[in-house]
Amino acid sequence: MAQRSAIIIPAYNEGEYLQSTLQAVRQFDVPGTKEVIVINDGSSDDTARIAESWADAVVHLPENRGKGYALWRGIQAANADFFLFLDADLAETARYGSSLLEALYRGTTKDLVIAALPPGQKSGFGMAKKTASRAIYHLTGWKIAAPLSGQRALSRKAVQAVTDWDCGFGIEVAMTIDIARAGLTVYEVSYPFSHRERGKTIGGFLHRGRQYAAIRRVIRQKRQEGRL
Repeated sequence: MAQRSAIIIPAYNEGEYLQSTLQAVRQFDVPGTKEVIVINDGSSDDTARIAESWADAVVHLPENRGKGYALWRGIQAANADFFLFLDADLAETARYGSSLLEALYRGTTKDLVIAALPPGQKSGFGMAKKTASRAIYHLTGWKIAAPLSGQRALSRKAVQAVTDWDCGFGIEVAMTIDIARAGLTVYEVSYPFSHRERGKTIGGFLHRGRQYAAIRRVIRQKRQEGRL
């Protein structure tokens, strides 16, 4: 049977970048069949229109539910053996997603492949990244260089190992811990993905604050689960 892949892209008010991201994804040359699914997470801009023009399927959420829930709705809409999660603001660098997916195909024992930036490039979230890395190591023994990377390729077993998707920006930490605890394999590979720069703006600080709060909630939850 041919390999079936789902490329799942959650998007909240990403009209500025989504089209170029989807154009890059459309050029993927991967074995088997691929389905491009966008989750319009309650956007108020033209994200919905762009997604309808370029994706194979679009899931429209009436209100913003957060990244983790959006990914879960994309998984529910997919018919796939392999899953590729990509952020909506990658623009032309989304093309590296095909190599990330192929890295999963090539490894018969790989269940989660995380894209890390090459050495020397900014990977950027400071305190949130350090907090996530320490927690993953203490709870699983895994040393992860890019714990917050949203660019990930997963097997179906890895997807099924995640116990709770509805945790917003904490989803990358949650899925890494759950997959490692399930005894599945986690790898990191360097690819030069690039996001828009939020910088030292009010929006940037608010985004990082929400992300840090979500990560802390996930860490508390996973510590409690580990004591049960």
